[in-house]
Order: sequence, then C-alpha cells, then structure tokens
Amino acid sequence: MTSASTPTGPAATPTTPTAAGLPRSAPRAVGVDPAGVLAFLDDVAARGIELHSVMVLRHGQVAAEGWWHPYGPERVHLLYSLSKSFTSAALGLAVAEGLVDLDATVLSYFPELDDAVTDPRSRAMLVRHVAAMASGHAEETIDAAWAASPDDLVRGFLQIPPTHEPGTVFTYNQPCTYALAAIVQRRTGTTLTEYLGPRLFAPLGITVGGWQQKPPGQDLGYSGLHLTTEAVARFGQLLLDDGVLDGRRVLPEGWVALASRVHVPTAGRVTPDELGGDWDQGYGFQLWRSRHGYRGDGAFGQFCVVLPEHDAVLVTTAATEDLQGILDAAWTHLLPAFDDEADGGAHDDADDDAGTDADGARVLADRLASLSLSVPAAGEPLTEGVFVLAPGADGGVERVELRRDGGRWVVELTVHGDAWVAEAGDGCWAVTEPDARRPALGVAAGSPEPGTLHVEVALLESPHRLRLVGDRTTGHMTATWRTRPFARRVPPTMQRPLPGTAQGAG
Repeated sequence: MTSASTPTGPAATPTTPTAAGLPRSAPRAVGVDPAGVLAFLDDVAARGIELHSVMVLRHGQVAAEGWWHPYGPERVHLLYSLSKSFTSAALGLAVAEGLVDLDATVLSYFPELDDAVTDPRSRAMLVRHVAAMASGHAEETIDAAWAASPDDLVRGFLQIPPTHEPGTVFTYNQPCTYALAAIVQRRTGTTLTEYLGPRLFAPLGITVGGWQQKPPGQDLGYSGLHLTTEAVARFGQLLLDDGVLDGRRVLPEGWVALASRVHVPTAGRVTPDELGGDWDQGYGFQLWRSRHGYRGDGAFGQFCVVLPEHDAVLVTTAATEDLQGILDAAWTHLLPAFDDEADGGAHDDADDDAGTDADGARVLADRLASLSLSVPAAGEPLTEGVFVLAPGADGGVERVELRRDGGRWVVELTVHGDAWVAEAGDGCWAVTEPDARRPALGVAAGSPEPGTLHVEVALLESPHRLRLVGDRTTGHMTATWRTRPFARRVPPTMQRPLPGTAQGAG
C-alpha cells in the first residue's frame, strides 16, 4: 500500500559491502580551512563540552577526524535518539516495498488491539503522524505507556488519549518511533537490524554494533543503536547524496527529501532549555531541521548534521547537556571554513598564526591525534584501598577496590551487585574490552590530594562516565555521573548487545 505522495521504488536487494570506508583528504584539498576546525575544537573546549569524536566530511571525503582517548575509531557508541534516523530509513524502505502505508492508521497494523483502543483520536492516528512526532499528545508518554502496558508499549501508547487532533502539533514522544519500529518489524517479520542489514548497512560497509531490544526480539527504534563514528558519517553522506551510493540507489527515490522537510512546526513545543535556535526549525520524519541543513540528533551530543548547501557532513559523539553549544560552535567556525577558494576565507588571521596552509594542516593533524579526556591530576603515589558508598550518596556503584595485580593497577567495581574488574591507568587511561559480565571500560586513577583516591570510569560504548572519589580516612566514596544516563539501571543498557543476548531498555 502506498499513497500518491509516497516515494516508491523497487525492493532493496542485498549488495556487496564497501569495506574500504570513506576516502580521506587533506582539508584544503576539499575546501576546508584547518584554522576553522581548530577554532571549532577550541570553542567546544571553552564551553566545557566533552566531545568523544568528531568527523568533518566535505565533497564526500573525510577532511578532519579525531577521537578523545580512551575513545577510538573502532569503538561503537550509543547513539541515543540519533537511532531514530535509522528507523526512518527502515520506514522509507518498507514504504517503497509496499509493506507500510504512510496514510494507514497505526492501529490497522495491530488488529489485536482494536477492542482495547477506543479513543477516536488514537484510532485516527496515521503512520505519517507518528513519523513526524505529531501523534496529538501534549507531552512525552513513554513512562505512562510503559506503566500502562509493561509488555506492549504500542498498546500502552494507543490507550493514552491524545489531547489534540493527530497531525496538528509536535511533541517529542518516544512511543511514536517505537510504534514505527514495531510496524516495520511486524510487516517485515524481522528486527530493524536484520531488515536494514542487506538494504542499508551492507551497502555502506557498516558493521552494526547492536540495537537494544524491549521486549527481547524487538529493536527499540527510538534509541539503543550502537555504531561507530564513521558508520554514522557514511549514513550522513548517503543522506547528502539523496540515498545514492556509487551510482546505486540505496534509499528510495524521494525519501530523503520527504523525511528531511518540515512536516510539523516545533517552535515553542520543545523542552524549555532547548527553546529557540536549532530546535525551533521544524521536524521531518525522525530528522530535525536546523538553522543550516538538517540533522539526526541524540541526547548528550550525538549528531549527524547534513549540510547540503556546503556539500558537507558533521558527525559528533559526546557527553554534554549543551547540545546547542556544539551546533553554535559549528555555525560560527565550521561554516566559514568551508571555502573552495584556494586562498581560504574567514579565518585568514588564524591562518597567519598557524603559518602556511601546510603548517595549518599539520597543526590540525597534531591536535586531532593528541585528543584525550581529562584524568585525575597528579599528586600522591597510588596505594591500594577499598571504599564503599558513603551513607546517603548516590547509588549504582556500591564498592570500589584498587589493587596491584602483577605490574599493573586493577580496579574492581561492584555495580548493582555485579563485579566489574578492569585495568586502571595511573594518571592515564587504561582500556578493558567488554565481556558477558562487564561493559567496555576506560579507567584512570590518581590521588590528587593526600588521603584520597579519584577514579574516572568511562563506559566506552556510551557517552557516560563516572567520577569516584574515595576518602581513605572514612573508607567512604562518592560516585558522580558527569552526564547522568536515562536508564534506571546502568548495565546492560550502556553497552552494545552482545551476540546471543537480549538486552532491555532499562
């Protein structure tokens, strides 16, 4: 079933992965001023924004890329709501294959709920409405929907009566995307990951890091996808190229234009700390419009920004509450850096400071190669110790032990009753890979003040890290999230689903 306004195309067929990855280029060769990228890095640092990776594409080539150690190029990262844009791609493919109709009601795909859903607005809600976050609800319904139906979020969602006519108002609402994902998975008979495998991921050469599920066997859709920075960049380049890769159509003709245009205004409809700026520009089908171009957008700074007017893509992974700050820095410094004229553009003075173009490129390359997250300050030599959570302190991590194991330091964390053992760097980052009992961890320890132990614990497949501060006099410690995860229970939602496991959403 397809409507007259719906992009159509042949069913996707498996294709050979393009394993070579994105081509790399010197910044100036693709019209990117290195000084502008350096200014962007300086700006986000001055704002206190913690980036984990950045990748700048111009004319289809990577002009600049960097990872803040202990994050790295091969590490998958929880994308949070940037996952929604991949759900949009799955929807577009399912529409083109005649499996989903944008003008059908959501309820029509769940006939078993027909008797349970009585509100006329819920019954009238169309697929295109939920794709545009325009279900008619006045506020986010995720908690209420799960509470109403712990085993079936679609049922809970459809049983919450909208206060407005569907299609008339924007409300950022996770069950809208979950309903889309559930429809696609029901109609295709497989998960989003498996459906997108031969149609999107394989053509782009993407190895999927996993998609969290709830219930087991059903990908969340609205969050939970884990991909590398370059995988997101490849997807952004595909959107920039209207769904075409190396002359082959991957996404249906017309879908990118349909998904990236404004379907519902967002001005005044977003949370107060994000009013104005780039959240006021309108919403498409699981894509935000921006003051420049459009974007896939995830909590804590997971961005895939597509800039058709500059033939460019910006990707970031991050751990910050200041999402607008990333975009403001990009508009201020990166946009003027996109200049195809040989003599550069708005950053001539900065170029003078950096020297010649070659010197500027070298300074940028050195900066990108040396990026690292902060570690505990140097102070007293490390000594072994055991600390328990201070009375009344925030929970989660109940105990931490630092000990020597041969020639290395090891930290053992007790988290919700589970023991995580990982190598700890003495004033530097040490990385421990994930297993069935422990997520990927980066750990750095130090004693900046006498009688204390400071441990930074980065959950490397997520944006989040903990700061543990132990007092050797009392044996107590505090545990503070630099950015608090949405999940009530940290494991296993902060790591990619391991093969053979089904991980919930927390």
